[in-house]
Formats: sequence, C-alpha cells, structure tokens
Amino acid sequence: MNLQTRKLNFIEELLRVTDEKIISKLEGYLKEEKKKIYEKELKPMSHKDFYEMIDQSLKDSKEGRVISNSDLKKKIKSWK
Repeated sequence: MNLQTRKLNFIEELLRVTDEKIISKLEGYLKEEKKKIYEKELKPMSHKDFYEMIDQSLKDSKEGRVISNSDLKKKIKSWK
C-alpha cells in the first residue's frame, strides 16, 4: 500500500471517530511530531550571518523600511 492510499485510509478512519479525546490526542501527537521534524531541520546561524542581519536591519531602519508596532497590530487584525 503506497503512502497516498494509507493517508486516504487514515482520513476515512478519522472521519468516523466520534470521541473528542481521541481527536485531541491525535492533534497533539501530530503537532509534536511536526515540531520534532522542524527542530531537527534547524541549523545554527553563523556569527557572520547574524551580524549581517543586524547590519541590514539597521540599514532598513535608517532608510524607513519599517512598520510601527501599532500599524502592525492593525494589519494583523485585518487578516482575521
């Protein structure tokens, strides 16, 4: 059985679940596994890259390529 077929079978089985506790456990498990994969792929940043990012941020600030905290909050509210 290939992966696509297994996923479809799993979805069909999931749709039959009526116990909210089971759904919560599956959601938690999926979230934890995705977090583990994400963290495994993280790589440390070099000092050079770090300082280059700082320099770029300072340059952006001097050249007005910034957004205020209040404007950002307004923008985020519009996403909902």
